[in-house]
Amino acid sequence: MPSSHFYQLNQIMELITLTRPNSILDVGIGFGKYGYLCREYLELLDGRQKLDDWQRRIDGIEIFERYITPLQEKIYDHIYPGDALDILPGLTEKYDLILLIDVIEHFEYAQGDRLLHLCLQLGENVIVSTPKFDFPQSASFGNPFERHKSFFKKSYFKRYSDVFFVPNFFSTIAYLGKDAKAVRKKIWKRRLFISLPAQFGLKKFSGKMIMRAAKPLFEKAEKEGVNP
Repeated sequence: MPSSHFYQLNQIMELITLTRPNSILDVGIGFGKYGYLCREYLELLDGRQKLDDWQRRIDGIEIFERYITPLQEKIYDHIYPGDALDILPGLTEKYDLILLIDVIEHFEYAQGDRLLHLCLQLGENVIVSTPKFDFPQSASFGNPFERHKSFFKKSYFKRYSDVFFVPNFFSTIAYLGKDAKAVRKKIWKRRLFISLPAQFGLKKFSGKMIMRAAKPLFEKAEKEGVNP
């Protein structure tokens, strides 16, 4: 369907914000959720509230053109209508980050494998999310491309050297690319100084660490007259 489950939103947006990409390609935009969230957390929190002030390039690919509405056209700089396997080889500019969120399972296995290879050639980093359980999905919303055609296990992504995984009950979430080690280190640092102390009842310590991490944002917002 033109959406994906919300139980992975925190993990995926954490990966995106820690990457801080200047250019993003969203393969299979659907409802446009991740394009919108990228605008919010990468543009707005940098102090850019006006639409004309957006500085990041966020493009998208969508095979089912009926999903593309004025909403998505406002969020994305450019939307390529058509099959990603046909579009990606023709793109010349590279992206800092490519999103494959609940997309790869809609291709036959060999095609999905080629899709990921093309994304890794075009993008410095790729975030893939795909169902952890093999379950059927037929055409829906009048879209024949919604059918699940393959199942990619976690072991498939382990063949890549620059990859790490984010735990999620419903999905396999893999981060691949040159920034994998750096982003993984940032995540573990957050877990060590914020999440783990909170779980052991050290809420004051976690609160101090959160305020320390947020301090630059508030200082920037105050300086620029922005209400964060």
